[in-house]
Amino acid sequence: MSPRAAGLAIAILVAVADQITKWWLDGVLQGAGGRIVLAPFLNLVAVYNTGISFGLLVAAEARWTLVVFTVAVVGALGVWLWRGVPALLAAALGLVMGGALGNLIDRAAYGAVFDFLDLHVAGFHWPAFNLADAAITVGAGLVLLDATLKREPRGAK
Repeated sequence: MSPRAAGLAIAILVAVADQITKWWLDGVLQGAGGRIVLAPFLNLVAVYNTGISFGLLVAAEARWTLVVFTVAVVGALGVWLWRGVPALLAAALGLVMGGALGNLIDRAAYGAVFDFLDLHVAGFHWPAFNLADAAITVGAGLVLLDATLKREPRGAK
């Protein structure tokens, strides 16, 4: 499988897995009163985020601005992927694209992104997040890692 095809497959898998986990956990959490304690540092919670990361930019008019912005970013990443990139970068772009698409579906369809993972230590709670957010974070980290790797310039042998 080419890096291009792998990146696209990763994007689709992440978006689908994200939507399945959100659909399933939304139903589970509604039946459980909105919170399930999994470990002393991890809860499942039902949070509907109408803003961007960490609940910033919360406004009804921001919804469609964020949808358009996300479509543009996914399109730009898709062009980058399609132009041909190494396998690690293709996987990274696929993770970011898939996560962005997963959250885009929520925002466009429901007006809010469903977040459900609540990590906490000593009373400090990281803002709730979801599978799409985790994929975006890991993907962005891999993009940075790829940027630090030394490669021969194109055409050099």
